[in-house]
Amino acid sequence: MAYYTCLLLDVDNTLLDFNAAERQALIDTLTHFELPCDAGACGVYHQVNGKLWAGLARGEISRSKLFAVRFARFLQAMGLPDNGKSREINDYYEEQLARHPDLIPGALNALEELAEVATLAVVSNGAARVQQARIRDSGIERYMDGVYISERVGATKPSAKIFDHALRDLGVTDRSRVLVVGDDLNADIKGGRNAGLDTCWVNFAGVENDAGIEPRHTVTSYEELYRIVMEPEELENIGVRNRRHMNDM
Repeated sequence: MAYYTCLLLDVDNTLLDFNAAERQALIDTLTHFELPCDAGACGVYHQVNGKLWAGLARGEISRSKLFAVRFARFLQAMGLPDNGKSREINDYYEEQLARHPDLIPGALNALEELAEVATLAVVSNGAARVQQARIRDSGIERYMDGVYISERVGATKPSAKIFDHALRDLGVTDRSRVLVVGDDLNADIKGGRNAGLDTCWVNFAGVENDAGIEPRHTVTSYEELYRIVMEPEELENIGVRNRRHMNDM
């Protein structure tokens, strides 16, 4: 039996390439509305957006407020008039983002292997209509025993509430065998720790951890995740199908 029999997985930059999706969706949106879309403009957007999401994680702003003001603040930072279009711009951007279910190379194969030994579930802070489309269209949904999106659950990572909700819904009671897996040190790793769960930081880019938040595990590839989750006998059976797990809940 696997060391961890339940994995609560982040989506963006853990399974799906959010950076690629965001980049194309932003360029398409700015172009559509005839706004500057050079590197400088994209940098301003990332700065504005990053501050808003950090505020959401700290509980300083609501999700609906974030979506309502995101492009208004971008336009203001760019010195451009709003003309009452900022919400329309945001809605168009979300539509474009939903059309880009870009997979991280190897993600589907990794889920196929992990689903043989553990219960898998998505826990995401992303916008519900965007994430649901991307999770469905990317093919990752078929490996999931549950999909928990903060907008639907009513709690946002790093709050323990969203992880607690997922475990209750999945019927998982042995929290010592649950692993939270994600790329965001604040949302995923701090969130998992807040819920009293083991955590695994997905650091595919090999960046330095300067957040002061220490994960239980760190991986730079899906293969490294296998070695954390699976016992030696299971590792020997990588590639063998229909060995579906039987978990101790």
